[in-house]
Amino acid sequence: MKATATANSNIALVKYWGKRNNELNLPNNSSISMSLNKLYTTTTVEFSNGIKTDSLIIDGKKASKEEIERTSKHLSIVRKLARKEIFARVESKNNFPKSAGLASSASGFAALSLAATKALDLHLDRKELSILARQGSGSASRSIEGGFVEWVKGSLEDGSDSYAKAIAPNDHWPELTMIVAVLTKKEKKTGSNAGMEKTPATSPFYKCWLDTVEQDLEKTKKAILEKNFSLLGKTAEMNCLKMHSTMLTTEPHLIYWEPETIKVIKEVLSLREQGTECYFTIDAGPQVKVLCMKKNSEKIKKYFSAMKEVKEIFVCTAGEGAKLTEKDLF
Repeated sequence: MKATATANSNIALVKYWGKRNNELNLPNNSSISMSLNKLYTTTTVEFSNGIKTDSLIIDGKKASKEEIERTSKHLSIVRKLARKEIFARVESKNNFPKSAGLASSASGFAALSLAATKALDLHLDRKELSILARQGSGSASRSIEGGFVEWVKGSLEDGSDSYAKAIAPNDHWPELTMIVAVLTKKEKKTGSNAGMEKTPATSPFYKCWLDTVEQDLEKTKKAILEKNFSLLGKTAEMNCLKMHSTMLTTEPHLIYWEPETIKVIKEVLSLREQGTECYFTIDAGPQVKVLCMKKNSEKIKKYFSAMKEVKEIFVCTAGEGAKLTEKDLF
């Protein structure tokens, strides 16, 4: 009863922030993301009658109590589906910094969901896997699919209509590139779940966010399907700034940016003014992701690599969905 899966991280082009149900991770708004081929998590899950409690190793180290509890809670959903009371050994490895604003929980819970269900011989389709992964981490619902993905918010109380579905496959727009600039590898002080609980209740801008997000979704879908880079970049950048405006006006304030973040934002604006079309987007963390076309990617990579603020760079195109692998971690 052992299986291993890999899943790519994804970065939202239209963000989600705020939930109508915290327990089931049901969002207040739909979102659209791009899977990233260079950022991924590999997870091995082994269920055994000889194991007395769930255990978790992440990147070679024993996970924190909170991480183990969150993983065990997710495994209990899988156990319930399989009608088995059996504990598991879990080992997970990321090729990028976790809990730093790079959606490691998205790739992590997507890989965990696929590996755990396979290990217990459950045969879930993509929709069912997305619903399962969503319960571990909202954005994980989007990492089940590859390419360009929409997570539909749904309206049912049980969450059965809140899942991710493909807009376009990973080979739809090979010229579109996302350069991920890692500015710090420190874990953020306030996690996304804790942060987004406060925003809807305290930010005066939150209603404006919800009032405009549907328009952003339509523009982004149109831009992806028509391969309209300018429309995609402008919409994603403004959507990002609107989301961070709700964070900044949350009480207590949620300021995920570092001084390095502002520096890179200004450099993106400067590049654009000089004629190199590129746009930024930022999740709940300090890292900046730069959208550009492949023809400009090497130039932009070199530009940011020369900055002392940038610790590491990933040049990504749209990646595949979660998949099983024979290469176990243990």
